[in-house]
Formats: sequence, C-alpha cells, structure tokens
Amino acid sequence: MTGISILNGHAILPGAAKAEPLNVHIENGKIASVGNAAPIANQLDASDLIIAPGIIDLGVFKTDKPAFRFGGITRAALMPDQSPVHDDPATVRFAALKGKPDLWVHPLAAATQGLNGLQMAEIALMKEAGAVGVATGRKWIADSGILLRIMRYCHALDLPVFVHSEDAGLSGNAVATAGETATLLGLSSASPITEALAVARDLLLAEESGAHVHFRQVTTERGLDLIRAAKAKGLRITCGITPGHLFLSDNAVSDFRTFAHLSPPLRSESDRLACIAAIADGTIDVIASGHDPRGPEDKRLPYSESAPGMAGAETLLALSLNLVRDNVISTGRLFELLASNPGKILGLNAGHIAEGYEADLILVDPDAPWQVDGDRMAALAGNTPFDRLPVQGRVRHMLKGGKVI
Repeated sequence: MTGISILNGHAILPGAAKAEPLNVHIENGKIASVGNAAPIANQLDASDLIIAPGIIDLGVFKTDKPAFRFGGITRAALMPDQSPVHDDPATVRFAALKGKPDLWVHPLAAATQGLNGLQMAEIALMKEAGAVGVATGRKWIADSGILLRIMRYCHALDLPVFVHSEDAGLSGNAVATAGETATLLGLSSASPITEALAVARDLLLAEESGAHVHFRQVTTERGLDLIRAAKAKGLRITCGITPGHLFLSDNAVSDFRTFAHLSPPLRSESDRLACIAAIADGTIDVIASGHDPRGPEDKRLPYSESAPGMAGAETLLALSLNLVRDNVISTGRLFELLASNPGKILGLNAGHIAEGYEADLILVDPDAPWQVDGDRMAALAGNTPFDRLPVQGRVRHMLKGGKVI
C-alpha cells in the first residue's frame, strides 16, 4: 500500500486551536496533502474522530510496544537508564532498531559512563549510532564542571541535553516532599527547593554553554518561575512534566500507596496548581508519560523501600485530554505538548500534520469512556497511581509511516 486517504475526520493542523473538518492524503509514507483533494483508492473513514499527529513520548524508561500502541504513541525517546546503560554506540544502535517498523525508538545517550556522573561518555560516537539527545538519566550530576563540559560538547554536536532536576545533596534518600503528608506518615522527605536549586544551577550552565537543555520534569512553583524567567531572557531551554504531577498531589500517598511513589516525589497542591498554570501560559513545553513499568518485586514493598515510577503510556492521552475539557488549553495546544514540541526538540520530521511530514497519525475518539485498570493494562506492569479512575479518550486507529497498525 503506497497511498491512503483519511476521510470525514477533523484534522489538527500546526498552529490551529481546534481540529478542522479536513481530509488527509498520504503517499509513500508521508503526508502528501491536507484538504479536499480527490481521495486515493485506499480509504480510511474517520467520521466523528480527530486526526492527530502520533504522540512522541519524550523520555520513557522501557520499550513497551503494546502500551505505546494502546496510548497512541508512535515514537518514544528512550532514557539511557537500561541494563546495560546506553553509554556506548552498540547499545544505542540496538535500541534504535528495537521497535521498527511499527514503533520508532529514539535513544538518548548517557551523559556519563554508567550514568555515574563522573566521566563523560563517548557522545559523538553515540550520535553516529543513532542517539538524538543526551541525558543524565534518573540522577542529577553534582559536578558542575563535568556537566558544563557535557553541555558545551552537546552544543557543538547540536544535541539536546536532558537533565534531572533534584539536588542530590539535599534530597538524599528522601521519598517524599516535606510537608504535612510526609510528617504524618513518617516518610523521609526533602524540601521542594531541591528542584529549584538544581534548575537554577543548570540554567546558569545552559547560558554559559549555549546548549539546548531540556528539563525533563519541573514540578514546583519555584522551579517553574526560574524556567519562565530564563525563557524571557531567550535561553535555549525547554521543560516537561507528566500527568502524575499535573493531576496528583502528595495527598495521593496518604495510604502508603507505592504506585504513587514517583521521582521527583509528588508535590503540594499549590505546586500542582502552579504546574497547571504553567501548562496554560506556555512555560511547560512537553507532557510525557514518564513510562516506567515496575513489577511487584519493586512495588510490593514498604513505601520507603519501593522503587519510584509509574506505567504511564496508556493513560497519557486520556488524562491529558482533561486539560482541554477543563478549558486550560485547546486541543491544538495539547498536541503541541504531546507531539509537535517533542518532535522539534528531537529534530524529527514528525509531530505535525503538514505536507512532507512522516505520516505518523492517530485517530482519536476524545469522548470514548473507559476505566483505568492496572490489572488489565497492556504495559509490562500495571503500576499506575490512576487505577480505577474513569477517563475519556481512546485511540481508534494508528498509522505509522502511512501504514495502518
């Protein structure tokens, strides 16, 4: 099949606030035209559906094809925190091949050898092997000199640097944000300024190096204020967040529920509302799933001993659609956060419905009701803090490179 026309749907075009009644025509794996051109012989009916760019999930910890397919994710940027760590060309090259042809994995190279924060990895060789960015992984690099060297090197190579924003000297082994909930539960906690301190330092290094720095998760009001001010200065920075920090506060851990043990830990309600405001005003550039499926060996433990992380790929779209229903953002803006902006950050010819772009598309029924069920998820594990939550929004069809998956 070389061509297909998607008819009778409402397409989301770049810069548009809402979906428009338009047909999309695909030839040889790319979008040939959008509009009312004569349909190609092969046709797909999209009546009552939104035609949207496939989601580009920026920063997942597992290649989880069934979960990605359910959630409408056609491309995923894979974090280097793997076994073995993606700190050499061979592991990067292998990761880039894992999902094809119906999923493209874009590996992020480890910034340091073994992600130990001590010695810079062979970044140029990993770029040649297919890495589209460099990441510090789940950890913060304490040595400012090493991180500045990494940023300068990545600036020369035109690679974005993905950083984790928690000052480890302050956070230590904390599993919660300091506040009433952590005190009542007796959990080890750290002040939310651990994030602001890390963001402040890395912004200075970004300014010094000229590198494109992506703050993978910024979850506090003070951290977001710093990002907002740096953007006003014209720094080359972007930032992201997950639905966990948009829709849950630290109250979610009140029953010691390990599925709500995330990294960074859930914040106060005031910080959560600041994150919603940052989505509305454009400070936050990306909503990602943070997909990190964890089995019972990691989660069926006392809270402080459990591993952080949530299975987020399947719920990413449905949860994010709540921002549209609550009139925080438009549908067009939502898919900028889920697809267009991640595509730009990674330098991909994807994430837009426009002529010449890769035909990675999803057909979405935004009102289809369903219930999150951790026991029945397609993911490698069902560790979702949104278990049993009623949601709306389902992917009815997915196309990867113009091929119906």
